[in-house]
Amino acid sequence: MEKIDLKALTPDELSALIASVGEAPFRAKQIFKWIYRGVSSFDEMTDLSKTLREKLAEKCTIGNLIIEKKQVSKIDGTIKYLFRLSDGNLIESVLMSYKHGNTICVSSQVGCRMGCRFCASTIGGLVRNLTASEIIDQIMKAEADSGKKISNIVMMGIGEPLDNYENVIKFLKIVNHPDGLGIGYRHISLSTCGIVDRIYDLAKENLPITLSISLHNPFREERKKIMPVDAIYPLPKLMEALRAYLAVTGRRISVEYAMIRGENDTDECAKELAKLFRGMLVHINLIPINNVRERDFVKSDTKQIKRFMEQLEKLGLSVTVRRELGSDISAACGQLRKSVIEEQKQEVIKA
Repeated sequence: MEKIDLKALTPDELSALIASVGEAPFRAKQIFKWIYRGVSSFDEMTDLSKTLREKLAEKCTIGNLIIEKKQVSKIDGTIKYLFRLSDGNLIESVLMSYKHGNTICVSSQVGCRMGCRFCASTIGGLVRNLTASEIIDQIMKAEADSGKKISNIVMMGIGEPLDNYENVIKFLKIVNHPDGLGIGYRHISLSTCGIVDRIYDLAKENLPITLSISLHNPFREERKKIMPVDAIYPLPKLMEALRAYLAVTGRRISVEYAMIRGENDTDECAKELAKLFRGMLVHINLIPINNVRERDFVKSDTKQIKRFMEQLEKLGLSVTVRRELGSDISAACGQLRKSVIEEQKQEVIKA
């Protein structure tokens, strides 16, 4: 029988498990605290009886990612991790340092099925969802390895978080718990390409996280060419969902907009973007796109990005340009994973 990963359990689920093996409820709280102190074995849980530790070892495990590869930027110290999962699959995380603290960008899936044409993560499609434990452990391993305390999380790594809804919600609740990692919801951003029905579900959760929408083009027909999700969840339906989300949560939405030369950086795009979001509680985040070898998109030049930003500001929108970090280590998620998988394939062919 497959063992239960304790790092994937909420406090309530852990309490139910402990009750099922005939132990007192307070033991669950002890175990939960030990897990998030970073123990890797039950023998380290020194205030538990030997009998209980043996029961846990027989039925349970503590999730444990392995650092397969690590790259450190010589420019700004950004760290990119390639983690190996227990089944051999690979995922990526990026640890970035800002004046306000350390931020980690985590993955939520192995691969992605959304098919966005400018993204390396979706090349090869979706392999599987990550468990809550596998998402949490990206943070714990990065903290332990770097020695840096992580205060902010962005769910913008490999995968579409709302396509792995149940595990992501569980992750959010565990990571926020005071006996877990204790990271406040207001320090967490979740990015989606626009899974409309799940945005309504997320609104009902009413968690004070920041919802980030990958928009990338304000014209539906053009957006559909680079983001196939628009064929299933069209832009007008997405806008309805965002208005409903704002009405329930009152939380400002971040609009992610990758700047692609000649594709979405025109005056017409700026005007249409302003028309879409004028009067809404949103912030536009302009992102100089990362160049991906297999894609033919090129990022807008600096002058055009500045002009685009100034136009949006004149049209009444709040807007910033995202600072580029880790440019010397290909910090865009999916690139390191893909290069290692390609290397492994070549080794198999040679063998």
